[in-house]
Amino acid sequence: MLINMKEMLEVAQQNQFAVPAFNIGSGQILKAVVQSAEKMQSPVILAIHPDELSFLSDSFAESCVAEAHASKVPMVIHLDHGGSFEQVMRAIKCGFTSVMIDGSHLSYEDNIEITKKIVNAAQPINVSVEAELGTIGTTGTSNEVGTSEIIYTDPQLAQYFVGKTGIDTLAIAIGTAHGIYPKGMKPKLKLDLLKEIRGIVSIPLVLHGGSSNSDEEIAESVKLGICKINISSDVKAAYYKKVREVLKENEGWYEPNSIYPPCILAAREVIEFKMNLFNSVDKVKLYK
Repeated sequence: MLINMKEMLEVAQQNQFAVPAFNIGSGQILKAVVQSAEKMQSPVILAIHPDELSFLSDSFAESCVAEAHASKVPMVIHLDHGGSFEQVMRAIKCGFTSVMIDGSHLSYEDNIEITKKIVNAAQPINVSVEAELGTIGTTGTSNEVGTSEIIYTDPQLAQYFVGKTGIDTLAIAIGTAHGIYPKGMKPKLKLDLLKEIRGIVSIPLVLHGGSSNSDEEIAESVKLGICKINISSDVKAAYYKKVREVLKENEGWYEPNSIYPPCILAAREVIEFKMNLFNSVDKVKLYK
């Protein structure tokens, strides 16, 4: 069942759970996410970064659309960190039901301007829009954008930004970073800041850079109002660790249907753990 982000997160916000957004970097990871979503009866967001879309091509997005239509599980196909109007338009033409325009590295005024432009193009055709205010950090282990210094989201600016742009969801910066945290780096979420933002911003809130954070803090952020959490590195790391193990143990193997099934299962272990952590398991029934 293919729906847009606004429809999906309205239910999550009303029922205090977060929908996982998994970056789909290959057909095997797509299979893992869909299989886990159907097993766990969890709504899911199929997130694709512009770099991933360029590598996989537009036909891959069509595969995601087909998977969503064939499933009874609510699914959103989402452009993650769209960096330009052109990237967003490409995603919409491919059938994405949600797009993110990431103007977080622009000035506040320019972020508002580009976001309003996307909202005016997307919402009239039933495509939801996510924007970001503040900046997500980087661990240096991911291809996704990030900054060496996190700029935390200002609650008052967030309230004005939402009102001025008309976005459907807002990604906030409360201390996360893209990628796998290296040894010795201990992330800490500003949960008090989340409470403050939640108190004055009514639309669903999004947490980027959800991999490798403390499970306790992530679970608490869901209770405090986070409705969508992006996961990329944790799933990919588990998947490709298993790929390396399988190939090392079976050097002569070359058939995909021999190599990939255990790797898909390794990815699914992480996916299903996150679904439980986000309290999204068995929530499909809420969308019927």
